[in-house]
Amino acid sequence: MLIKAIIIAFLIFVFASLGTGLYYLVKDESRSSRTVKALSIRIGISLALFILLMVAYFLGWLTPNTV
Repeated sequence: MLIKAIIIAFLIFVFASLGTGLYYLVKDESRSSRTVKALSIRIGISLALFILLMVAYFLGWLTPNTV
């Protein structure tokens, strides 16, 4: 159950970073690199989530649904 909460937290951070990047893209007029930084953080979090999912699957913490 803890692994599922961690995965949900990662997804929330991904969407928050995506929203931050969108906000900086639309509202930031100073031509700073904040948009690029926000989207780079999103990529890093997504990559960490992918690695976490692979590790959790191979360790047996997550199992696919069986019909």
